[in-house]
Amino acid sequence: MVDLLYRWPAAAKFGSRVPKEKFYGQGAITAALREKFVSEVQRITWAYKLAESTINLPYNVAVPEIQVFHVDAKADEVSDQVLSAIDKAIQYPVIFEIMRTAAGKPQVRMVATYKLLGSGVPKLSSYYSTSWLSSDLERSSLPTAISLPTLYAAIMNPLMPVTVRFGEEMSVVAERLVVAGRLERDITALERKISIEPQLNRKIELRRSLKIRQQELEQQR
Repeated sequence: MVDLLYRWPAAAKFGSRVPKEKFYGQGAITAALREKFVSEVQRITWAYKLAESTINLPYNVAVPEIQVFHVDAKADEVSDQVLSAIDKAIQYPVIFEIMRTAAGKPQVRMVATYKLLGSGVPKLSSYYSTSWLSSDLERSSLPTAISLPTLYAAIMNPLMPVTVRFGEEMSVVAERLVVAGRLERDITALERKISIEPQLNRKIELRRSLKIRQQELEQQR
């Protein structure tokens, strides 16, 4: 993870406030989740729209546009459950910037999930986030990209536990995330077995398997 904030293009500025009721007023939202919206969220703003019409990059069906939402927190945090409810209601990838005030100073963190679009409710990965950063941190230019799908992957890159390779789309990165997650679980299980295995020859075999899994994990990263 790399801590940075992006300088979003002026041409993509949208700046439209979105009522919270748009998200927690839906029938599928539970009373507990509605309460989270009420207690955690002060304001939701559709801040930027990254699209072919605004930044002149071609799209595809997986990434037709990229939206940037600002979410002002009432207190210290906005939970992933709230972000997920917003994400599922928006048929585009969303990059969130969560705003709060801590010790009298404004802070922001960038957070997003890999969103797989389809005919129904979008499928979401885990949420990945920067640390809380000062709101006056100097922002970085958007990564160079030849299309909206490759831009989406490059924007997500600092948040991800694997490195996005040049020109790689998020669908490919998501596959590597799945493999990396499986390998991490295998490594944890092997380390546990090694720690309790009494037989030396069996312990050697397990260590050999562990080394192979560790090498495979490095290839995914």
